[in-house]
Amino acid sequence: MTERSLQAWPVAAVALVVGAAVGAAGPTLRHSLQPWRVGDFRVIDDATAGSGPRAEVPETRFEFGTVGVGSSGSHEFTVRNTGAGPLTLSRGATSCSCTVSDFEASEGGEPEARKVVAPGGATRIRVQWRGKGAGGPFHQQATILTDDPRLPEIVFVVEGTVVPTWKAVPDTVVFSRISASAGSQATVDVFTFGKQPPQITTTAIEDAQAAQFLSLASGSLPDAAIAGESGATGGFRLVVDVKPGVPLGPLRATARVVFTMPDEVIAEIPIEGTVGGDLVMAGPGWDSSRQALLLGTVSRSQGLRTRVFLTAKGPHRDRVRPVVKEVVPDSLKVTVGVASPIGAGGAIRIPIDIEIPSGSRVVNHLCSQVGPAGRIVLDTGHPESPELTIPVCVAIGP
Repeated sequence: MTERSLQAWPVAAVALVVGAAVGAAGPTLRHSLQPWRVGDFRVIDDATAGSGPRAEVPETRFEFGTVGVGSSGSHEFTVRNTGAGPLTLSRGATSCSCTVSDFEASEGGEPEARKVVAPGGATRIRVQWRGKGAGGPFHQQATILTDDPRLPEIVFVVEGTVVPTWKAVPDTVVFSRISASAGSQATVDVFTFGKQPPQITTTAIEDAQAAQFLSLASGSLPDAAIAGESGATGGFRLVVDVKPGVPLGPLRATARVVFTMPDEVIAEIPIEGTVGGDLVMAGPGWDSSRQALLLGTVSRSQGLRTRVFLTAKGPHRDRVRPVVKEVVPDSLKVTVGVASPIGAGGAIRIPIDIEIPSGSRVVNHLCSQVGPAGRIVLDTGHPESPELTIPVCVAIGP
């Protein structure tokens, strides 16, 4: 080692020591000059805790059991302040719109945005929910914010099962074959899933024309039937009567029942069937399953001509002399022909000619929600089936 190297070594050692000292002191000096930012940390000592609020909640979870679709429920949770200072509560987030948190109403009746609980006091937090969807398990939560540093937020949880408010068995009243002369009867059991048994307010047939030939009656359901339907808490039996003299053809109506449990509930049950008797329709475009004449879409520039047949049998067949009573749309031109015997004369067949003249106005009666069915109504002359309604599914286009 040279004499110059020996002289440089003490200088390097001193520089190393000074650099380490300065480097270590840098952060200390920097933090001593820079104030702490709010939220960096919070120290809660015993003195601070003793003078501040302290939130205590006996329960944060509630099992409500079942709630009907569209029905609402609520539960009150209690929040106590066992601290020495006032406790401030405010609304937080909820898991979805079907669970909301609310505070007690103020003296003016309006819910408060904040609630201050005095030391030693308590308040109630009401959590509300509404059953939505098709049903199934339900788990929602609502959050309340506090100024208690130990418990900055409280999460309340409600759990249970959403069930239908009501259920009809069968869900549609179907009459497979109704005799125009004898009438018919069918029953449907309506199960309810509320906290209280249903109290029926009104029963009615919505379709005014069908209401002339249909009647409703209600009665109680046996306890065994209610117990056999999972989750049901009550119910009633609905009896649908079809009176003699109902017009031939398809029967479509809706039974409307209004009941409370305790909220008002409206149950609508479809009624379907076919009224038969001594009169039978047949021919091109006649759909026996729908009991309707399907003409489809007709060009107004070309028009349409078709023929269907009305067959009459039974002891009153010779009295059948159909007369056109009503036609919808009025573009339909309906002509009833002369009856002729079939075979040995046990039945007669009557031709009915239907024409849509070219140039008819544009209409839509395609038997849909947008275009309700058209119809041909005949006075038949038959003593037991004096009127026959033939539904017509047709649209007249350009």
